[in-house]
Amino acid sequence: MSNDKLAQLSEAGVSIWLDDLSRERLNTGNLADLIRDKHVVGVTTNPTIFANAMSKGEAYDEQTKELAARGADVEATIRELTTTDVRNAADLFRDVYTATNGVDGRVSIEVDPRLAKDSDKTVAEAQDLWKTVDRPNVLIKIPATEEGLPAITKTLAEGISVNVTLIFSVERYRAVIEAYFAGLEQAKANGHDLKGIHSVASFFVSRVDTEIDKRLDAIGTDAATALRGEAAIANARLAYAAFEELFASDRWKALAEAGANAQRPLWASTGVKDPQYSDTRYVDQLVVKETVNTMPEKTLDAAGDHAEITGDTVTGKGPDAQVVFDKLRVVGIDIDDVFKVLEDEGVEKFEKSWTELLETVTGQLEKAKD
Repeated sequence: MSNDKLAQLSEAGVSIWLDDLSRERLNTGNLADLIRDKHVVGVTTNPTIFANAMSKGEAYDEQTKELAARGADVEATIRELTTTDVRNAADLFRDVYTATNGVDGRVSIEVDPRLAKDSDKTVAEAQDLWKTVDRPNVLIKIPATEEGLPAITKTLAEGISVNVTLIFSVERYRAVIEAYFAGLEQAKANGHDLKGIHSVASFFVSRVDTEIDKRLDAIGTDAATALRGEAAIANARLAYAAFEELFASDRWKALAEAGANAQRPLWASTGVKDPQYSDTRYVDQLVVKETVNTMPEKTLDAAGDHAEITGDTVTGKGPDAQVVFDKLRVVGIDIDDVFKVLEDEGVEKFEKSWTELLETVTGQLEKAKD
């Protein structure tokens, strides 16, 4: 059965999360089916996912009409619609959350992406989302921009569980782990029970290959072309090596003794963009314990059908991964610029999706008033 491959992935220590959520998935029972049949133990959302969900079908019409009748503005309507989906999904995952002692059964919701460069407003938004959803198994997504790092620490210090998103470089990932440790230390000082605080660090994968492959093609030499498709998996493997290193430190051990949970690496952006590559490469090449792989449904189906799950494909591969990056620099790839472009584009894409969401919901509110 196709599900066996997903079971093997789960047994290897990878938590399978769906990178999508909509009212339709909830209403039709599709999400419940994926939990039952395809080992899905969590869901992530982002502004693009919500923009797509709300632009299709009629699933949101009834609630939108009620909100329009109450005089809700577009911002309040979006907040109600999105947090309702997240709350209902969190309830659906409650048994998974209980069975895994809070590790899985998680549903993520992102702060307004327009706040990505404003630490204080990001913290206020995270607190508001946490209170509004009011479920222990929600994760508040905060981008790992430079301004986002102190916001991550302050949010964790309030006892709020966080999904750190838009991580592209290992250097920034190390700063994210530092922000996590600092947040837990402050949370402990504030009297919070560390056992109740959870976090994942969403390390983006496919976009790294997309950007670097484009630059390699522009260079055009044999040495450059030979490196196509090597960067993203190498980058993720270096990230896992950093995870192993920092979560073996004395600083972490002191937090763990106080009840803290490790912040698991989450492989995000795992849908393959280039048809020349295997459509499961960002799944079966990143199999390692204590990780999450959040997949769009197309990738989930592909992995269930033909992923090659051969055990751990990450541990111990850090040195080889570093060689890939050394070669990329030699052929002329400006790695620092790559990661800056990817972060800027990531924030920009979510801001654009948020604008589209505003336009969609504005139109639906006007229609509801007619």
